[in-house]
Amino acid sequence: MIPAFTSLRRFCTTTMRRAASEFRMTVPWGEMRGQVWGPSHGRPVLCLHGWADNSGSFNTLIPLLPKDWRFVAIDFPGHGFSSHRPDGCFYTFPLYVADVRRVVEALQWKRFSIIGHSMGGNVAGIFSALYPEMVEDVVLLDTYGFLPTEVTDMFKNMRKGINDQIHYDNKIGERKEKVYTYEKAKERLKVANPSLSDQSADILLERAVREVEGGFIFTRDFRINLKNIVNNNIQQCLYILSLVKARVMLLLANEGLSKTFTLPNGHGDMILKSWTDQKATILEIEGDHHIHLNKPESVASIITDFLQAHSPDRTESEFDNNQTSKL
Repeated sequence: MIPAFTSLRRFCTTTMRRAASEFRMTVPWGEMRGQVWGPSHGRPVLCLHGWADNSGSFNTLIPLLPKDWRFVAIDFPGHGFSSHRPDGCFYTFPLYVADVRRVVEALQWKRFSIIGHSMGGNVAGIFSALYPEMVEDVVLLDTYGFLPTEVTDMFKNMRKGINDQIHYDNKIGERKEKVYTYEKAKERLKVANPSLSDQSADILLERAVREVEGGFIFTRDFRINLKNIVNNNIQQCLYILSLVKARVMLLLANEGLSKTFTLPNGHGDMILKSWTDQKATILEIEGDHHIHLNKPESVASIITDFLQAHSPDRTESEFDNNQTSKL
């Protein structure tokens, strides 16, 4: 039995035009945290942030989306206010997918939509393939939904990730959290994420740091920086993609991920072709990797129109019948 979330705390900040509630859910290693907007009976939409970000990534976008929908934006483990994974554990995509499964079980959502940014979009892609009966629509924000790795690199990554984890574990008694002034913490965040505006950096820092004696420390787990030991090659990614039954829209920023991270050997084009074959909507928009946070008005109406174009009223049995008819 997966435990339900334990409390919701009302709060509001000057960076939001709409009040949110704090999401808290017990997990075996601690708790998962996040934010909730909208009525409990509203259309369910799960929001998944990118690597090293947190649920604040959606603070400016969600106020521009329909008020009668139910949005839950989580902090992945090791991010924001969520607990770090236990000592000795790795951060991998399968575990992030399992985190999502725990959350929707606790929320008792049977069918829902997902908005995923960057890494969160990759988690959304895998989850939608594993649980097609649960996902109605997926919006991928500046991500292809899958991140293929060259076969020749897969085991190199695994070896490095294991070695780095063991080295980290062996040094656990020697580590000390670095304390920053707020401005220095903000400067560090913006160096790692050059696309963030000043306001966006402040929003993410609300959950990315906590105050201690002498300043602030980052809340995220350093281990999220270690090499991911579980990778999929392009053939695996294309197969997983073929299992997705949800309606999918990709919003790719023209100054976003494609400018800073290029998939090798035409893998990006191969994934886009597969999405096209799946009848996905693919749009290029003006903006950077954090366009949904920096300039949410650029994407809000596009997302709303896409999600509103589909009625979420199908039952699970209707889904099963539709799938059977395609065989």
